[in-house]
Amino acid sequence: MARRGAAQGAGDRRRSERRQEPVSATVDGGTAELVPDRERPRAWTLLMDGAPQSHVDLDDPSYLSFEYQRRLGHVIDLAAPPGRPLQVVHLGGGAFTLARYVAASRPRSTQQIVEIDAALVQFVRRELPLDPQARIRVRSMDARAGLAKVPDGWADLVIADVFSGARTPAHLTSAEFLADVRRALRPGGQYAANLADGPPLAHLRGQIATAASLFPELALAADPTVWRGRRFGNAVLVASDLPVAVAELTRRIASDPHPGRVEHGRALVDFTGGAAVVTDAGAKASPAPPPGTFG
Repeated sequence: MARRGAAQGAGDRRRSERRQEPVSATVDGGTAELVPDRERPRAWTLLMDGAPQSHVDLDDPSYLSFEYQRRLGHVIDLAAPPGRPLQVVHLGGGAFTLARYVAASRPRSTQQIVEIDAALVQFVRRELPLDPQARIRVRSMDARAGLAKVPDGWADLVIADVFSGARTPAHLTSAEFLADVRRALRPGGQYAANLADGPPLAHLRGQIATAASLFPELALAADPTVWRGRRFGNAVLVASDLPVAVAELTRRIASDPHPGRVEHGRALVDFTGGAAVVTDAGAKASPAPPPGTFG
């Protein structure tokens, strides 16, 4: 088995090295395209209908190019002592960037990816194969339905990065959804979500208020211009029933190539401005990015 796996890996590497042009496929969510990174020989950017979705370097899975993925990488790094294996649930698969990062930085971790777009999963598996030795299981199903299959208290970390047509589906924004996240987490486990919003940040405020109704400890990282409501962008929310390593998270995010700001505690509560908790009955998808956001 090991010899066949090594041969398969060498074949995948040769195929990727030969291919220098973009490759695309029609998937359930539209058109998926992999565009080569001209500065990194075996790195690729996944675009969905022209919008950049994720970046993968097959030679160095620990390299995170996208701003929000770097911030989620810091959360992964601080979730446990260095090198300790984690049990991680990824809601939203994309190019499996963060699952590859966990496997590279924390060997022997056990991970579940839930991605509704089965055709996208097949495309990514074919063009950017996962390490056959990594303990990664991929389920092709709705994120909330997949989360429901996770045993109580199984996960050290649940990461949500789910977008449909560049919007987070409404049923993944509610208190009922977060209650199931909390059920799946072990005591002291963490929930991390990639959120997207723009002026007047009503969606972001509602998501913070909703998370605060389930988790006593929160932190939010975003670009200063997003914080000030000057542009549409991503924000990374971290929630737990135990204190988050805010000081170290702040230091790391402030040192990134695109520095961000972290808020927590009273300042974060004040930021919500009394926003209401989102429930299934009134949940809405996150706002669509304005034209030109990804141009």
